[in-house]
Amino acid sequence: MHQHTPDTPGRLFEDTIVAISTPPGRGGIGIVRLSGSRAQTIAESMVQLARPLEAGRARFGHMIDLAGDVLDEIVVTFFAAPHSYTAEDVVEIAMHGSPVLLNYAVEQSLKAGARLAQPGEFTERAFLSGRLDLTQAEAVRDLIDASTLHQARIAAQQLGGALSRKVAPIKERLIGLIAGLEAGVDFAEDDIETMAAEGIITRLQLIESPLRELERSFGYGRLVHDGLRLAIVGRPNVGKSSLFNRLVERDRAIVTATPGTTRDLVTERVSMEGIPAELIDTAGLREAIDEAETIGITKSREAIAEADLVLMVVDGASEIHPEDTATIASIADRPMLVAANKCDLGAIKIPLPTSARVVRTSATTGEGIAELRQAILKIATKGTPPQETALVTNLRQRQAVLDTLAALEHAVAAVRASIPHEMILLDLYEALSALDRLTGATTADDILHLIFSSFCIGK
Repeated sequence: MHQHTPDTPGRLFEDTIVAISTPPGRGGIGIVRLSGSRAQTIAESMVQLARPLEAGRARFGHMIDLAGDVLDEIVVTFFAAPHSYTAEDVVEIAMHGSPVLLNYAVEQSLKAGARLAQPGEFTERAFLSGRLDLTQAEAVRDLIDASTLHQARIAAQQLGGALSRKVAPIKERLIGLIAGLEAGVDFAEDDIETMAAEGIITRLQLIESPLRELERSFGYGRLVHDGLRLAIVGRPNVGKSSLFNRLVERDRAIVTATPGTTRDLVTERVSMEGIPAELIDTAGLREAIDEAETIGITKSREAIAEADLVLMVVDGASEIHPEDTATIASIADRPMLVAANKCDLGAIKIPLPTSARVVRTSATTGEGIAELRQAILKIATKGTPPQETALVTNLRQRQAVLDTLAALEHAVAAVRASIPHEMILLDLYEALSALDRLTGATTADDILHLIFSSFCIGK
């Protein structure tokens, strides 16, 4: 297990790493980043600067080739340890974003003694040096991957330590309880008063309560992190594709009066109040009349199985069709919403299904579309978003919270069964270990490698 308790931030590693930190390809600006004790020396060996490097200052200069000729105008910024991203000495060289120039700078850095950085190694060094905890390091990746402003906002809150701040007082209470029980065990022969069972249970409940809030936040946190997959299904010619186009806010799916027009899945990514949503317009569900339609209907059923939410579209201006009733019954165990479309053509005639909410819509006039969006989000988020800014956003974090809660529940059961405090302490230490896995205070090295290897190179 890796103990995340550095004594000498900024001096944990002997080597200096280098990588291009901007996306691959050509651009107006490209950045080469170095981190390590020799970052400044290596950078200075391949550039000419108007003034010497100084911590926290940007310096204008030139990138030079081996003959001493100028290749490009550059700006070099030096961040001295521990006041840098990695808590080591960091140098960033900004130049024009030509792959030839960027690769040349990296090659010269390697010749001068640097090592090519592994994916996520800069952030891994920030974590190992104590600059970030594991939830903050994961937020760096989430911020880079964000496709909506809301995703970016949540990731920025996590990077700022929102989840860490939520966990800190929980851990403090748990350590306080452990210390109290340890004292009672250690000094049992000296007539030190031990904690009463009800007092222990009360303190355990105070620890459990905010952890349960965190666990409940996972539904919304996962939705923000991973997005929503919405399958739009129904019989042919009930307006699925028209409704799909309304939700996408542009003509993406083919719309005709001919039943069975959609033979394949049509997908589009949109943002619903900051939550990325993948909308899937499926082939109409009916008895297929040819092989192409059969394949399309098979794909539709696969999309239904994989979707987070199914939007069942029915013709609200007609009596409910037996095929609609059968489809609703077949997906009754899935999160589902019914859109009674074509409400502009007359009174809605379908009965209200007991297993799903029905929203009146008209893909033609736009009536009910706003209400449909709100209903989709309400079902997907299982109500209202949590008020807390601290969210559990991935399975690793959730599992750590669940493991902590399981150990605390064992401790409560042990107290109620009058188990000796020495045995209760084993459960509490297990809870502490699981809680430390959440922030990375104690984490297996192979898990760290798995997390950081998913980062892009240069971050």
